Amino acid sequence: MKRVVVGLSGGVDSSVAAYLLQEQGYEVIGLFMKNWHDDSVTISNECPWLEDSNDALLVAEKLGIPFQTVDLSEEYKEKIVDYMFKEYEQGRTPNPDVLCNREIKFDVFLKIALSLGADYVATGHYCRKGILEKDGKEIYQLLAGKDGNKDQSYFLCQLSQDQLSKALFPIGELTKPQVREIAAKLDLITAEKKDSQGLCFIGKVRLPDFLQQQLQPKEGIIIEVPEEASIFNQEMPNFTSEEDIFAYESRNRDYSNEIGKTVGKHQGAHYFTKGQRKGLNVGGTKEGLYVIETDVEKNIIYTGQGANHPGLFKKALFIKNDEIHWIREDLALQPNEKREVMARIRYRQPLQKATLHQFENGMYVVFEEPQSAITEGQFVAWHHDDEVLGSGVIS
Repeated sequence: MKRVVVGLSGGVDSSVAAYLLQEQGYEVIGLFMKNWHDDSVTISNECPWLEDSNDALLVAEKLGIPFQTVDLSEEYKEKIVDYMFKEYEQGRTPNPDVLCNREIKFDVFLKIALSLGADYVATGHYCRKGILEKDGKEIYQLLAGKDGNKDQSYFLCQLSQDQLSKALFPIGELTKPQVREIAAKLDLITAEKKDSQGLCFIGKVRLPDFLQQQLQPKEGIIIEVPEEASIFNQEMPNFTSEEDIFAYESRNRDYSNEIGKTVGKHQGAHYFTKGQRKGLNVGGTKEGLYVIETDVEKNIIYTGQGANHPGLFKKALFIKNDEIHWIREDLALQPNEKREVMARIRYRQPLQKATLHQFENGMYVVFEEPQSAITEGQFVAWHHDDEVLGSGVIS
């Protein structure tokens, strides 16, 4: 009998995942990860992790499976929180959920599971795993979940072959309504529970509030750049190589104060991210203002009016070699190779046509259509049909 450790989060998805594994004949153990214990930053006065771990315990009792809580707050602080602050201070926008899967659930947590004699770790993610035979060797595939509205394969885009070999995703074939229906039939306490928002496992904390408590405010100016500014109508220089063209198309534009007018003040450029609309507190513009660039060095935010402002769009992005990650190592590109893929630069974005171009010092992802708010520090993931082939950090 194979043993599986399920990460029970106190939500409906992982509850049903545990039940399905039981039905499939696995020996199931439930583990709740406690990743946070610094109460000074849990802004809401409710203590969500206590409530969540209690729900997880009740689900385990109902299913009759062993249950325990593991405290991973040290590792979480070091691998996720500290990393995020470093990124924010450099004006990049990290994705805590992608990191949490790579560094915590399928690393620290996986090791604990293996030490308990488990063959697999399972989570309540909406995605699927495939297995191929190639040259007599098994290759694992990360596939999109069947529920198009809930597909979470993006969050797992940094997993390795080794991690996937030990992973199970029991609800990947189901839709959310089907999952809720199973939970209701079993009369699980989590059946009606709302989906958790907020930072992976910190509880119901909004990321900006969390950061603002930690990063020092620093007043700076907000500049509005008109869409007819000459910077958006420059002729492309004549380049002799594709690589130079892509470098030009993926560059950050060089904004200066002269290019627009000062329309307000902010409390720190590092609190803002490209494409952001809320929190600028500047009124009186015909269309809403969007952040088109943040300059953390000079502490200036550049904005433009409306979702179609030319400052929001770029056709290409760059990934440094050491930040390129192939789930399908057998399909990795060699220098000067290219491949047509479908790609996305954020969770839930519809897949976009793109071409990967690998060069000596890194890879360009060149989109057919210009993309809005390509953000440094976020992940781009690329697909073939419903399989995620790899991902990388936008540099």
